[in-house]
Parts: sequence; structure tokens; C-alpha cells
Amino acid sequence: MRVVIQRVREASVSVAGEVTGRIGHGLLVLAGFCAEESEADLDWMVQKIVKLRIFADAEGVMNLDVQQAAGRILAVSQFTLYASTKKGNRPSWSRAARGEVSEPLFVRFVQKLATALGQPVPTGVFGADMQVALVNDGPVTITLDSQQPE
Repeated sequence: MRVVIQRVREASVSVAGEVTGRIGHGLLVLAGFCAEESEADLDWMVQKIVKLRIFADAEGVMNLDVQQAAGRILAVSQFTLYASTKKGNRPSWSRAARGEVSEPLFVRFVQKLATALGQPVPTGVFGADMQVALVNDGPVTITLDSQQPE
């Protein structure tokens, strides 16, 4: 599982001009899945995201996690995180899980995030052409890969 996490002042996702998810202060999480994902990958990623200390404390040091900072999370599925440009200039998506595999993974991921946060996690619409708007705060952008934890 791969994610791009952006600390935001606000973020929203729309489909066909209709907003399907919106948050103020918090994290925008773009999530992609490969066919080899396990529950352990989902659990590791959820814990890493909710415990990631990238919000400023009273001294201005990135020392607070999203809950301590009273933030929210907006999750958007994004298979393009598994793009490979190894050969040529047209990306290959062969490592990305097909929709019938990745959609249930995304649903479980969002459920696990909501449970860990104790609040609903708004999302986009799986497989739709989505428009994502955000105000990146910092900017702070972090990538994580459950198969290559760093």
C-alpha cells in the first residue's frame, strides 16, 4: 500500500461538480493498493498515519499527531501511485490492484482510519474521475509504502 499524505488547512474532493468529501485542518491521504496487500499492511498504514507527528505544538515544533491537533482526515483512492515509468514515457499500472481487489481494501482502510480516529473519514468516489482541491499547510507532504517501511 502506498499513500501520499498532505497536511492541509482545508481539502475537498468532487465528482461531476458535487463535493463528496470535505475537511478543514487535517490530512489529505491519497491511497493506492497493489494485489499483494494484507490486513497487516492496512493496520500498519493506519497506525502510521494517525500517529504521524507532523502538526506544530505550542513551540512550533512538529510534535503533534492529527488527533492531538484536532484535525480530520480526507481519504481519496488513487491507483496512479503504483505507476511505473521504468520503460518508456507512458506509465504502466500493472502493479496497481484491479478495482475488484482495491475497492474492498480502500473501504476497509477508511473504516480502520475512522475507528482509530473515533470520527468519520470523508472520501471521494472509488473509480470516479475526481477533482481534489487543497491548501497544503507548510507545505508538508510525506509518502509511505507499507512494503518498504522507512
